[in-house]
Amino acid sequence: MSAVGDLRTLMRFPDFRRLLAVRLLSQLADGIYQVALAAYVVFSPENETSPAAIASAMAVLLLPYSLLGPFAGVLLDRWRRRQVLLYGNLLRAVLAAGTAALILGAVPAWLFYLSALSVTAVNRFILAGLSAALPRVVDDARLVMANSLSPTAGTLAATAGGGIAFAIRLAFPDGGRGANAWVVVAGAAVYLLAGAAALRMGRDRLGPDPGTPRERLRLLTTLTTTTRGLADGLRHLRQRHTAAYALTAMTLMRFCYGALTVMVLMLCRYAWGTNGKVGDAVEVDVGAGLKLLGLAVAASGLGYFAAAVITPWGVGRAGRFGWLAVCAAAAAVLEPPLGLSFAPLPILLAAFVLGLVTQGSKITADTAVQSTVDDTYRGRVFSLYDMLFNVAFVGAAGVAALILPPDGRSVVLVLGVAVVYAGVAWLMFHVKRTQADRSALTSQAPPSSPPGAL
Repeated sequence: MSAVGDLRTLMRFPDFRRLLAVRLLSQLADGIYQVALAAYVVFSPENETSPAAIASAMAVLLLPYSLLGPFAGVLLDRWRRRQVLLYGNLLRAVLAAGTAALILGAVPAWLFYLSALSVTAVNRFILAGLSAALPRVVDDARLVMANSLSPTAGTLAATAGGGIAFAIRLAFPDGGRGANAWVVVAGAAVYLLAGAAALRMGRDRLGPDPGTPRERLRLLTTLTTTTRGLADGLRHLRQRHTAAYALTAMTLMRFCYGALTVMVLMLCRYAWGTNGKVGDAVEVDVGAGLKLLGLAVAASGLGYFAAAVITPWGVGRAGRFGWLAVCAAAAAVLEPPLGLSFAPLPILLAAFVLGLVTQGSKITADTAVQSTVDDTYRGRVFSLYDMLFNVAFVGAAGVAALILPPDGRSVVLVLGVAVVYAGVAWLMFHVKRTQADRSALTSQAPPSSPPGAL
């Protein structure tokens, strides 16, 4: 069956369409909100941005709510996931409106970060819930295609949200606090729409199963249950080698993506948005740097779209681990020649390549986790998945802060990332070859004699 035919078949699942609508609206709002945060933190004319400042901002926004991952998993395996999507998006709308008020009020930085953290913390429950609910709305035969379409469409929606945010900022040439505040208000409005879209599905349609306990949990009980649930999830994951290897590959590739993201931010802020100097004599053209960042986001989004189209074919030809190896190897080969130029056009091409290989790998890893992890544990495993993603991203930002010069040009960082990509490619190829050898031995083994046979 062709990809177009699979897509048409997939869209005939009514609850898949409804879940996809929630994802699209939710991640559209995420894109709007995240660009507003980036513009305020990195591109505000009054701020002197450095790699360390970006790393600190990522740590403040990502690490604390990464600790919510295990809690989100345990609760998602107890709460109705549809209700999480409904109330989570409504709560984010209110919190985002509060962030807009804080931007206008020129409050201390810690209060702004606290508000942003509250929005992104709820996001953990939303994204984990969307991933855990996907196998409930499609059949097993089309799970790979669903993983190609749904998360990738969400990423494209986030990219479109970034485009909306850039368009709103064009109405405010000065790029001041008012522009950022209006962008955040637009994100809050879309969060409201996402919450309303969740009402189109039944309360119990997305799981967990009716027999799962949903009693009210007190704080101490929640901590105890979370610890036990996390241990159970880890034990279950150790028994699912396919999922464990896929998570390892994606964590390392997420690290690479995070390091390069910080590099591109610094290039846009200084090397491409100034006269090339960093310091008191710098001539900042924040608008030019922000436009180039928008182009990089768009190029990466095109890569995500390409990944959705070719990943089902790639997995069918090379297998899951073979496709992960191909994606990592492509990044290892293409990233150095494109990245070492530190020029806008090659970097935009690199953004496309990295968007393609990163999203292609994520589609494959998502499918591996969803198809090998039992539904009872799926929420916990996906929450751990998200936590690994965030820790890897923040860790990469910290490493980049130590390596990058103020203008973002670093040969060491570019080559170091290529080495990590090459290591992932080797590991995935080794896993694929080992599994093939085991399958061959199994197929050659003589059948066992039935009980009682002579």
